[in-house]
Amino acid sequence: MSETHPFVLTGPSGPLHGLVDLPAPPGPRPAVIICHGFKGFMEWGFFPHLATLLAERGMIVVRFNLWGSGMRPGEDRVSDLAAFRADTHGREIADLLAILEAAADGRLAPGRVDPSRLGLLGHSRGGGAAIVAAARPEWRERVRALVTWAAVATFDRYTQDQKAAWRRDGFLPVVNSRTGQELQMGLELLEDLEGNAGALDVERAAGRVAAPWLIVHGEEDETVPADDARRLERAAREPDRGPAAATTELLLVPGASHTFGARHPFAGPTPQLIQAMNATQRWLRRHLAAFRADTHGREIADLLAILEAAADGRLAPGRVDPSRL
Repeated sequence: MSETHPFVLTGPSGPLHGLVDLPAPPGPRPAVIICHGFKGFMEWGFFPHLATLLAERGMIVVRFNLWGSGMRPGEDRVSDLAAFRADTHGREIADLLAILEAAADGRLAPGRVDPSRLGLLGHSRGGGAAIVAAARPEWRERVRALVTWAAVATFDRYTQDQKAAWRRDGFLPVVNSRTGQELQMGLELLEDLEGNAGALDVERAAGRVAAPWLIVHGEEDETVPADDARRLERAAREPDRGPAAATTELLLVPGASHTFGARHPFAGPTPQLIQAMNATQRWLRRHLAAFRADTHGREIADLLAILEAAADGRLAPGRVDPSRL
């Protein structure tokens, strides 16, 4: 049985509150960092259930509230309205990188994390942040597995009329449909989006991700269309990614919404969520359990991934006879 422990980390913008789910087996284990999306939080809906599942599969799971979410542990409404208004994509990515670093150097779970087996999982806007983080030069070879759920292919999702009103008023109003709260996104987010377009280009980052990547998306996603997932897959299969392109898979879940049918408070998993969770735990177990601190283990795992990709036709569609490898 897993155990859950809270933590507080001093982040780039303010305190980052989080939870670490520890598996029962002692010693260093693979670790997965989960990043929630816009208007999400670490205790929303399926996140505790997902963390428990992964911990029971032998992984350490780190989930946290982005500073700009304005959420505090145990709450299900935004309580820090100023932090929510001051949030930017750059701040969210910086928060995620701070959590990654703290997990890798042992501050979040001393003696328990194997820094050679780190995975990232992001949902929605948090999926976009996870992609950008995984593509960063300092993390490109250290993140060993990536899973995105309903990830955005671009952070720029606003019309010109919305941007004009945003500049005129100094904020863009947004309503949390779950709580009815009327919230404000400050002008700083728009300025960050436009002033740092290159650094925040999710599709370009997708072409630089080195980790094996599972892209999970609902076919009936009402918030982030499934076409975003197809765009990410195309970017991830760019030749510049080399062998990493062969370890990218797209899973479109039939009938699944943006949250795979889950709600908050959580009422149990739907068939669509079960499919997403099963695919996720298999992917993470396969790609994190295969890696060890020794170089030979990594090399063998790389070779096996290429062999599998050649056999199932991903490297040369229609050209490989899998019976003659």
